[in-house]
Parts: sequence; structure tokens; C-alpha cells
Amino acid sequence: MSQILGGLGVATGIALAAVLAKQVSGTEALSGLAPTATVTGTALLSMPLAALMTSRGRRPGLVLAYLIGAVGAGVVVLAAVISNFPLLLVGMAGFGAASSANLQARFAAADLAEPERRARAISTVVWATTIGAVLGPNIAAPAGRSVSGLGIPAAAGPFVWSAGVFLVSAVLMAVMLRPDPLLTARALAPAEDQHPAGRSLRAGVRAVRESPRARLALVAVAVSHTAMVSIMSMTPVALSHHGASIQLIGLVISGHIAGMYAFSPLMGWLSDRLGRLSVIGLSVGLLCCAALLAGTAGDSHGQTAAGLFILGLGWSAGLVSGSALLTDSVPQPARAAVQGLSDLTMNTTAGIGGAAAGLIVAQASYGWLNAAGACLLLPLAALALFTRRGKAALTG
Repeated sequence: MSQILGGLGVATGIALAAVLAKQVSGTEALSGLAPTATVTGTALLSMPLAALMTSRGRRPGLVLAYLIGAVGAGVVVLAAVISNFPLLLVGMAGFGAASSANLQARFAAADLAEPERRARAISTVVWATTIGAVLGPNIAAPAGRSVSGLGIPAAAGPFVWSAGVFLVSAVLMAVMLRPDPLLTARALAPAEDQHPAGRSLRAGVRAVRESPRARLALVAVAVSHTAMVSIMSMTPVALSHHGASIQLIGLVISGHIAGMYAFSPLMGWLSDRLGRLSVIGLSVGLLCCAALLAGTAGDSHGQTAAGLFILGLGWSAGLVSGSALLTDSVPQPARAAVQGLSDLTMNTTAGIGGAAAGLIVAQASYGWLNAAGACLLLPLAALALFTRRGKAALTG
């Protein structure tokens, strides 16, 4: 339930983040900084949250993340009321903590899962976000109308609702996530895997450095997330250029989010049956197709919607298969640190991509943004092919 509500809160606010940033800043060139601030906040908080989870378990880290997200949403509303753009970015960074909670929760499912079902366990938690995440953009307009008599801009209304949703999510997580899956998995691990030194960030970095498959997993998650965030964050602005209403923008983003989450069980099943590397390749293909469709859509809202839906599918394939491969490839004691490192990497690169996205659209076009997103996928495709050939050489 907390995952559903968390997805609702994040999607409700993020749907109009770029639009709100444009209104407050007065320029389109800075509109991409709002979603960028969100992923930056997610990145900055990922390692402290991972450290807290490593020492205290999943529950305290997830509860704290939702509480920070609620405070951040409140700061966004205040910034919109007083038209303070720097304060808006600070609030969006805090808002990103709730996104961090949603992402970190997928690893809670992997803590106690058997290796042959690990991808499906991760995908189940990702899927649980579907209801709230798809509903969120569609209630952005009603949320905006609900604050019309309070002196709050309509585009900031969704953040009022998000703050309340995050508070409820924190309470549910504190009450219902028992026993703590990470602490339980640690207690069940062999005695030689329980030394605290194996849980450090240094141990996590060393584990990734020593495993080619872990490095591929880290790159797969980071690149698929960066391509998705960069394109998705500027799609509302591109649609508004072609006369789309807030309601239509909400529908397009809802379709995108449905692609991200609703089909994650399929991606998990494919990852467990066909292998992680095969689904990483599927992710590259889907993301390239999405960039082609969205980048050439022009004023065809239907083609844009199709491109965004496939973009979500590609992200889902990359996240589920990459997360499972990462967990497979490192020792149990180092997993929490490595998982935090993964979220730090993916959100740092996505933050850079989101910042560049606004500039690319302002200086060139939305089509060029999609072309740049497709180019990001080429190194991932090459690394996946190299890793597959290395595996084949070792086994054959």
C-alpha cells in the first residue's frame, strides 16, 4: 500500500514540475531544472539512506525518505506562492527523497528472494507502484483546482496533495514493514558473511569493480533511467507547444507511467527465464524505438503518447533486469551499499540529463533531445554485447 501511495504522490507532483518551473522562472530554458532537482535530490540522498538501511534496516530508511519528501513538497508550494525559483529547486530536491524511497523499496523484495525468482520479486514491487503512478498525472488538474481559492498557483496544487500522501506512506511503512527484510536476510546469511567490514561503501565499490556483470548492471540501470528522465521531463513542454491541454498532458504521462510499471512483472519473468542480458538488450531496443517515435511526432499527440508508452517499457526492462543482475553479481554483505551506489549513479546521470534536456529543447528542439537520448544507448549496447561474449567464452 505504501508503494502505491508513494507512486501516487511522486507522479502527481512530477507531472507538472516542468510547467511550474517555467511559470516561476519565466523562461523555458530553466524548466528542465525542476525534474533535474528532483533526481539530484534522489541521488544525494541515496547513499545516506543506504547507509542508514545498512546499519538499521530497510524500514527506518524508507520512513525517513517519505518524511523528507513531504517536507520538500511543502517547500515547493511555498516557493510557487512567493515566486522564488531557487527555493523551488530546493523543494524539488527534497521531493526527490520520496522517489528514492520508491526505488529503494524494490531491493527490499530482493533481500529474501531466491536467485531464480529475484527479478520477479523486484518487478512485483515495481508493479505495485502502477495504480498510484498512473492515477497521479490524471489528478493533477483536480489538485490544481482544489487550491484555487487559497492563493496557490494551480500548477503547485499537486504538491499539496503529494505532501499528504507521503506522510501517510511513512506511517504505513513504519507500521507494516515487519519483520525488516534486510535484517532478516542478514541474520540468515552464513557466519562468514556477517562481518560489518563487508557492508561498507568501500566494500560495495570493490565488489562492483571486480565484477564485469555488476558493472554492466550499474550502467544499464543508469543509462535507461537517464534516457527516460531526459525525454519524459520535457515532453509536457513539447506537448504544450503543440496546443495540448493539461488534461491531455496528464493522459500522455499516465500512459508513459503505465509502460514503466504495469508490465514490470513481464520484464521480471523474462529476466528470470531468458536471462538478465537478454532483457537489457530488449531495453535498448525499446528505448531506441521510443526516441524515434517521440522525436518525429511533431503535432501528432497520438504518436507522442505511443513513444512515451514504449519509453516506459524500455525503462522497466532496464531497471528490473539491471537491478536483478546487480544483486546477483555481488556478495550479500555488500548488496545494500552497492544498491545505494546504483541509485546514486542512476540519479546523478539522470540529473545531468534532465538539466541538459531543457537546454537542448530551448536551443534546438524536442526531436534533437530524443536523438541525444538514443545516442546514450550505444555504449550500453556495446558493453552488453562485450559482456555476453565474455560469458560465452568462459562457459564454452
